Amino acid sequence: MTNPTFGWVFQPSAREAGDAATLMDNNHRFIERVRGVFTTIWVEDHFQWDDRPVVECWTALSMLAPQYSDFAFGTLVLGQSYRNPALTAKMMATLTWLTKGRFIAGIGAGWKEDEYLSYGWPYPPANVRIEQLEEAVEIIKAMWAGSPASYHGKHYTITDAYCEPRPDPPPPLLIGGGGERLTLHVVAKHADWMNVGLCDVTTYARKLETLQGHCEQVGRDYELIKKTYFGFLSLTPEGKEPEQRSDLHVIFGNPEKVIDELGSFIELGVEHFMLRFVDFPNMGGLTLFLEEVMPRL
Repeated sequence: MTNPTFGWVFQPSAREAGDAATLMDNNHRFIERVRGVFTTIWVEDHFQWDDRPVVECWTALSMLAPQYSDFAFGTLVLGQSYRNPALTAKMMATLTWLTKGRFIAGIGAGWKEDEYLSYGWPYPPANVRIEQLEEAVEIIKAMWAGSPASYHGKHYTITDAYCEPRPDPPPPLLIGGGGERLTLHVVAKHADWMNVGLCDVTTYARKLETLQGHCEQVGRDYELIKKTYFGFLSLTPEGKEPEQRSDLHVIFGNPEKVIDELGSFIELGVEHFMLRFVDFPNMGGLTLFLEEVMPRL
């Protein structure tokens, strides 16, 4: 069984439209609370949740990274088609350089259809977006490996593109998504870290088994891929009803129940958890986790 590490998932949007003024203050409070305990901070890549205030990913990273030099920072995860992949490679390389290696490059195929359409991006079928993801990853890796880089794919093309200073060493490449036929095949070929989240232990175990099969198919050592899990936690004292969600899996309950479920993920090989607490901006769930759950994992 591994000794897991933990990351805080930055809350990029307020629950209500009028909460913009306190959104960043609440995030800073949580980050200060996990300082010296959690090792990473993660920012998701979205632009709108109805009319609620939303903080853009790269802008937030550029502000947070110099403020909190004791954390590594990651994207959970970038929508590959929101930015030209060569630009993404350059932005990732620059942040890696400026943070002296404190960056984890998370990327995925993109899924939030309403966001694509509202912002004027094409939203092709899932299989096309996953093809684009693989080409984007190949461009990113090519630009980090040598300059100038050229790539001519079905969806993306670059010619004599420079990415200086190139990251040395390159940041870990995390690919998010659990599609068992296509996405996990891309993970097997290219990812340093994998991320699947918001699912139960049985589902996660099946994803890992599928990933292992893809690794065997492409000749990749499954053990070289770091396993991570993005989870929502609803943690309450004994006797109090936890907040749940009907639209996704939440790890919920008293400390004993949460320890049991997280322990099951650890037994499967999860090495790093990215956590968001359902009761944010209240500190109750986080405090229980730090005091009664984390020391026993």
